[in-house]
Amino acid sequence: MERKEVRLAGAGEHGMIHAGLILQEAAAIYDDLNAHHVQSYGPEARGPAARSEVIISDGDIDYPKATQVDFFLATTQEALERYSSDLKPDALIVIDEDLVKKVPGTLGVTALPLIRTAEHTLKRDSLLYVVALGALVEMSAVVTKPAIEAAVKDHVAKGSEDIHMQALEAGYQLGREAKAKT
Repeated sequence: MERKEVRLAGAGEHGMIHAGLILQEAAAIYDDLNAHHVQSYGPEARGPAARSEVIISDGDIDYPKATQVDFFLATTQEALERYSSDLKPDALIVIDEDLVKKVPGTLGVTALPLIRTAEHTLKRDSLLYVVALGALVEMSAVVTKPAIEAAVKDHVAKGSEDIHMQALEAGYQLGREAKAKT
């Protein structure tokens, strides 16, 4: 695997920064890759466009910031607009189909019901970030499923592992359905 850059962005309460930390752990600890995480801080991290970036590589990471994003997940319109300027032409772009309504004509995106899945299927909107990670991993294979599952379990309260694994599976399912359509 050469260097891969992942950007996760959305409203502060969507958990994109936490998702980035989990993705970094999945890559570094469980897939034995090099990984570096950078996140937005302060008011930006709590507003409508919080951002988390993870650089993953099997070699050295000589520059720790994203410059040519391979995988971009946006759960709000503002996040898409603010952070889509440095995507690779063939980047995988996943958006929430309910909150992101206007996509620049130059971007090819996959729209998924991420928030709706967390709210209606799982009955917990706080699981959005786990659903999103499941969809991203299914569609990109940027880390392995066993790695993301172990990392998620490391970051959740004891006794809540089952619902978090259900959220990952719901994300995997969204990703499988999207891949089947292409």
